[in-house]
Order: sequence, then structure tokens, then C-alpha cells
Amino acid sequence: MHEMGIAMQVAEIATASIPDNMKDVRVEKVNLKVGRLAAVVPASLRFCFEIITKDTALSGAELHIEEIPVVARCRECDTEWTIAGPVFTCERCKSGSVEILSGQELNIESIEIADE
Repeated sequence: MHEMGIAMQVAEIATASIPDNMKDVRVEKVNLKVGRLAAVVPASLRFCFEIITKDTALSGAELHIEEIPVVARCRECDTEWTIAGPVFTCERCKSGSVEILSGQELNIESIEIADE
């Protein structure tokens, strides 16, 4: 389950992002953008994050995951479309020469800290 490794990295980055003069704050939410091609199961990632962050500054923080669709562009006819299934051919000209524009992301977008 690679979600555990991802949860560990997210927790490490989020903790390191808290400024030194704010080390005693409580993090309320960590916002992620995760592309559908990243093969991440959101429920599993949330579960792992909860385990990893117990008794840390991130304990109890919500892991908000925005799933990013797979968007492609055909190199032959320049058509852009959202890929919904396992077929990666142009829906207009049927070419297999496609460029993936989004869907591979795995980014921490922001960290929200509780008001004191």
C-alpha cells in the first residue's frame, strides 16, 4: 500500500512547513491535489494520514483531497478532452499520439492552521 508512504511524506512536508515561531499551533486541514493517474485511494490515504499524525502537530487534521481528472491533448489534431476510461486515444481522430496535460499531480496545495 503506497498510501502509507505518501501519508508519511505529506506529514513530513506539512510539519516542516510550520514556521519555527508557530511550533505549538494546531493544524486543522491539509489540502492536497491528487491526479487520477497517481493511483491513490483517497480513503486509504486519509486512514494512513490519521495513523501517521497521531500525537503530532497534525493530529486531528483533516486531509482534504481534490481529485484531478486526466486531461489529454492529441498531438495530431490538437483536440483536448477528459479521459474517463482506460483508452488513451483521441476521441476525435482516434490517434494514439496523446500528451497528458493533467491527472498525474500529487501536490500539497495548502495547510490551514487553527485560530488561537
